[in-house]
This record gives sequence, C-alpha cells and structure tokens, in this order.
Amino acid sequence: MSNPQSASTAPSGTASEDAPPAERRTAPNTCTVIHERGSEEMHFSRENVEKLLAGDAFFWIDVDQPNEADYTILREVFKFHPLAVEDSEKFAQRAKLDEYDDFVFIVVYGAVPDDDRLVEVHCFYSEKFLVTVHRDEAPAFTQVRQRYVQRKKAVDDPGQLLYRIIDALVDSFFPILADFDDRIDELENQTFLNASDAQLQEIFQMKRLLVGMRKAITPQRDMFASLSGGVAQLPGMTDDDERYFRDIYDHLLRISDLIDTYRDLLTSSMDVYLSTVSNRLNSVMKQLTIMATIFLPLTFITGFFGQNFGWMVGHIKSPGIFFGLGIGLEVLTVAGLFTLFKKRGWF
Repeated sequence: MSNPQSASTAPSGTASEDAPPAERRTAPNTCTVIHERGSEEMHFSRENVEKLLAGDAFFWIDVDQPNEADYTILREVFKFHPLAVEDSEKFAQRAKLDEYDDFVFIVVYGAVPDDDRLVEVHCFYSEKFLVTVHRDEAPAFTQVRQRYVQRKKAVDDPGQLLYRIIDALVDSFFPILADFDDRIDELENQTFLNASDAQLQEIFQMKRLLVGMRKAITPQRDMFASLSGGVAQLPGMTDDDERYFRDIYDHLLRISDLIDTYRDLLTSSMDVYLSTVSNRLNSVMKQLTIMATIFLPLTFITGFFGQNFGWMVGHIKSPGIFFGLGIGLEVLTVAGLFTLFKKRGWF
C-alpha cells in the first residue's frame, strides 16, 4: 500500500507533522505533473492547478492518496460533475467509463504486489488534461512518466498518453499471474511429497486473490469490448487510437483466460491435496486395522486359557505345556496372520 506524502515537504503555511489529524487531512497533497516543461513534483493546490488550466498545453496530474482538499479542487477548480467526484471519492468501484459534457470519467485496475494485488485508478480525461487518482502505489506509471520526460516536449498526443497509462496498468497483471503459475507448480509438487494444512490455506488464499482479480478484470474487459468502434468519439481520440485500444482489449481477454485457467489449476491442486490426505488416512487406518486384527485372536487365546476350569487347572502344570499351549499358540497365530496379510498385499 502506498504511504501518504511526508508532511516535511509541505510549504510554509500548511499543516505540519504535529498538526491535528483534521488539519493534516486538508493539507495540500503532493502530486506528479507531466506538462510542456517535462515532469515535476508540486503541491496539488488551487493556485498551481489554476496556472496549469490557464495554459494551452496538455498536462497530466497524478494524485496519490487524495484527501478532502484534493477532492475540493477537483470539484471547484476543475469543475467536474458532482457525480464523477462522488464516484472518485468511493473506491472499490467497478471498472467503467462515464461520459460527461467535456470530459470522461474512467475507472481502471492494475496489479501491484500488495495484499489484494490490485490498484484502482480513477481517470478524469479531456482534450486539455488528464487527472489520475489512486490510493495504492501505481508502479506501472513510472515507465510512462519516463517516456514523456525523455521527450522533453509538450504532450501532443493525449489519446496515446491515455492508452499507455491504461496499457501499463493492464500489462502489470502478467508478472503477477506468472508468479501465480510458478507457485501453483510448487504447491502441486509439495502436495505430492508432504501435504500439510499450510498448503491448503495458501490454495484458498490464492483462489480468493484470483476471484478479486476476476471481479476487477471482467467489467474492464466488457468496458473495452463496448468501446470497439467508439473510441474516436472520446475527447482527443483519433481513428488510429482505436487500434491501440483494441490491443488493450486483447490483453484483457488473455488475462481473463489466465485467471480462469489458474482457478481451475488451484481447484485441481485442492483435489490432489484432498486425495493425498485421504490416501494417507487410508494407509494409517489400514495399519491400525492390521494391528487390531492381530491382537483380536491373541485376546481370545489369553481369555480362553484364563478360565479357571478344573481340567485346565489339573493338566496345565508343567512349564512345557504352559509355553506350548499359551505362548506357542499365540506365536503361531501371529505368524499365520502375517502370512495371510502378506499374500493379500496389505503390507
């Protein structure tokens, strides 16, 4: 999970680290901006945003860990529709694309190596700017930023920028799923060698993560499927951009298929685990049954000779008769049972 920006970077007049929590929540956040001068870190304040909007160049603002002051700027300075800002304040949204008068609001997901493996990104996109808002870290943005920093010129292809951001988020699922593939193979091998409760718990945990990914990917895949043929209608998009967004849809199809495949593999791994545990239990029960079967006739013999009948008391007087009828008969019984079990292949 990403951490809020340190209060030590706050300019004069903003809340310090010792300020009450209510004041820290409304302090200006630090954001990353891509504009005609390259990339820079600045405070997401009303003054800075108004300067960017007053210019003619396209810019991209990335806001991490938004607070109440940030949403106030989105509402009052950018003048986004109240419904779009309200949706952006509430995370755990379905992937979607809502069109408004002069901008579109897009919810997309990427993958990160955290607890739930997901990062949710809210995008406000128009012909003049792109604002991305997220609470978790988005490592996929790093390479996109470097691409535009190295260009050292204004962003003259807003459609391509939006494509690269969404494409980077979508492609971030592939390394995470590759790790799932390797771990599933390891779990299957470990289950065959020595099945344990820890492996079963990990299988359940991985299935829950895949279910969460599927809930994020399926609406996102359907959203881009519905965009086929309609990308050019979005602000700043061209007919050529449609080909790139179709590529995103192809990647989402592959990711969806991989998630379903790995869920099936985990289900198979669970079946292997249950079969292994059942076979181990059957083996233990067989050994216990053999031991009980061996002691059953011995118990009968000792119980029979333990009776105080007059004939037994009168005839079993010498040690030879005692060992022959008592211990000898028990030894012959055990030997006979072992021979029978071995012929049956029970051990």
